Amino acid sequence: MANYSKAHICQCLNRLLTVRRSSTVMIMGERKKTGMEFVEGVLGLAHGLIHLGLKPGDVVAISALNSDLYLEWLLAVACVGGITAPFNYRWSLEEARAALQVAKPAILVRDANCNSWNFESFANSVPSLRWQVLMDTPTEVNNTKIGLTTEQLERSCNRHLTADYQWAPQEVAMICFTSGTTGRPKGVTISHSALVVQSLAKIAIVGYGEDDVYLHTAPLCHIGGISSALAMFMAGGCHILLPKFEAKLAVESIDKHNVTSFITVPAMMADLISFYRTNHTSLESKSVKKVLNGAGSLSSDLIKNAIEIFPRAKLLSAYGMTEACSSLTFMTLYDPVRESFSRHSYANSSNLAHKPDGICVGKPAPHIEIRIAGDDSSCIGRILTRGPHVMLGYWGQMPGNNSSSTGECWLDTGDIGHIDDCGNIWLIGRLKGRIKSGGENVYPEEVEAVLLQHPGISASVVIGLPDSRLTEMVVACVRLKDNWQWTDSSSNYPVNKNEHRLSSTVLQNFCRVKDLTGFKIPKNFVVWKNQFPVTTTGKLRRDQVRAELMSYRQLPPSRL
Repeated sequence: MANYSKAHICQCLNRLLTVRRSSTVMIMGERKKTGMEFVEGVLGLAHGLIHLGLKPGDVVAISALNSDLYLEWLLAVACVGGITAPFNYRWSLEEARAALQVAKPAILVRDANCNSWNFESFANSVPSLRWQVLMDTPTEVNNTKIGLTTEQLERSCNRHLTADYQWAPQEVAMICFTSGTTGRPKGVTISHSALVVQSLAKIAIVGYGEDDVYLHTAPLCHIGGISSALAMFMAGGCHILLPKFEAKLAVESIDKHNVTSFITVPAMMADLISFYRTNHTSLESKSVKKVLNGAGSLSSDLIKNAIEIFPRAKLLSAYGMTEACSSLTFMTLYDPVRESFSRHSYANSSNLAHKPDGICVGKPAPHIEIRIAGDDSSCIGRILTRGPHVMLGYWGQMPGNNSSSTGECWLDTGDIGHIDDCGNIWLIGRLKGRIKSGGENVYPEEVEAVLLQHPGISASVVIGLPDSRLTEMVVACVRLKDNWQWTDSSSNYPVNKNEHRLSSTVLQNFCRVKDLTGFKIPKNFVVWKNQFPVTTTGKLRRDQVRAELMSYRQLPPSRL
């Protein structure tokens, strides 16, 4: 007999039926759904999955743009005890295949945006894959095995709409992918409890409620977008969905639907501000009341501009990671009720190299424990966390050792920092070279491996430099082989086989040919004349390369 006292993300369905039964909870273009209609869709799809043969513990991979159907799939799979594995629609075919081999799904759900991700592409390398489902209804359906649609799977459900949901083994709800240090996808295994407590924390701290109109600006393949969506389900608010973020569409939706809340990353905020100032009749939005920023701190200029555009909004920032099921800490940057700024707000724009305290990311959420693991002589060390929000482990490696060497159950975030006397967490830097660019994780080793395939490159080091829009900009330092020359021209060299010339354009195009995902391609290249610095044991001093670049940032590449 099922133990319904345990946490389950489908427990939010009852609230939709009681608080929003006859009112609109979902708007996707011209399509609108009431609470009852949405729950009917979830349970109808759940019944269809059972009839198809999906069993508790089976994995369903989803690759699609944001939509109301995407949200139905997330809850329907969980309802029958399945495990969803959201895939990044921006992945290349090889990245998708690698993630599929990790997740071993029974079903691949995709939309028209991922036409190249078809059954034939993966069938031989992913033997677990039994069905492919097209999320949206296509104009043509080839055959029943790879041409199933959401509409075909949905079955009529009982009118009393009771969700007799099930759990997967270990109460796993979801596998969210993040890259390892080599850039290979790693499946972060997240429980129902983690998703529920994190969503409740957002309700408590951000203040989401049933009167909120939430605009989905973040992709539902990322943990930030997923946990915020679940928070809004639990609060009983209304969801406005765009396929993906575009400043013009977002602003139009804010105006049309009187949006009250959304989440951003710095690049999104910069684009919204730019659009308002250049294309909008009004320089401010009167409906927005809550904005939560993640995936990097907002610069002081972005904070000031955001307050001008959204003067009635409470502006908050969050620090977190996929392995911790989204947000670990929160900080209020601006509160219009108090008309006050956080005293740490403008510290966020400081260069880490010039501010020993680092970047303030606020205080832990109520359910989260954080400690610093360092030597006895310093209060600075590795940031560790534990609690119900922590992942169960990496998929395929459970039970695994996901704790730090300093104690059981503590997750090492990979970040270095300290806690001040007021309980605020300060980030000093990242333990490894991970780059956060536009809300996406970029791992230098993956980019370096691609660049080294070019016949004119002998060595490469990829780092992230501070950028007001992207948080960090991907920059590649390259050493050229003998007889190769660098040109500042944007032309595609070499123009003939006897010329060995390289430029930023040539290397960027080379990365694209090698199927490197767009956001990982370096924005700038620096020609490095000397050997890259290494430790006495021969390990690369990536921090030293970064420091030298920061010192010579205004100088031409030849000076390095």
